[in-house]
Amino acid sequence: MTDTRLLIEQAAMKGVRIHGLNGVRVQHISKLSGMTASSIYTYFDGKDDLMAACFERVDRQIAALFDQIAITKKEMKDNPEEAVRRLWLPYYQWLVAHPDETVFYHLFRDDPGFTAFNAKRDYSYFAGFIKIISDFRSVYPNLGGMENDILWIHVLTETVLYAKYVVEGTLPNTADTENAIFEFLMYGLNGIVIGKQGSRKRS
Repeated sequence: MTDTRLLIEQAAMKGVRIHGLNGVRVQHISKLSGMTASSIYTYFDGKDDLMAACFERVDRQIAALFDQIAITKKEMKDNPEEAVRRLWLPYYQWLVAHPDETVFYHLFRDDPGFTAFNAKRDYSYFAGFIKIISDFRSVYPNLGGMENDILWIHVLTETVLYAKYVVEGTLPNTADTENAIFEFLMYGLNGIVIGKQGSRKRS
């Protein structure tokens, strides 16, 4: 049953990449998976249920990446940019290596209905990532409150967007692209950590 669900979910994400989130139909997924529509309904209540399952599958795979990363507070303090890169790089590279999942993930998160969906979902499988961010905040108290939320939303969501551009061929899949994206995203972190520290020194 698990293998069948995986097959259907992979076909659904491929279907979204081809037809869009609103354009994909169960008939498309049926054709891509080689299963009948009635068989798909055996495993999922409908398209919305299937899309939610696809999102959770991708989200859990991404969360598992951060569980494999160990960064000490000393490393965060001594070289914050390298610490963030170690956190960011597996995420970006996974997205680039999984085109169907990346396009689906971007479109699902960008859909107007995501806000309501997001408010009710379980974040517990992101415990590893949350622990790392908590450590960053303890090392850099400036990364707190609303600015902290905006910063990490910026880094995570913009990474998905740029990875989408790469898998769609808008941007080349090169080391130069990877480095440029990271440097661009780091500007926000440097602006808060370094900028506010500089303000305190001047006051």
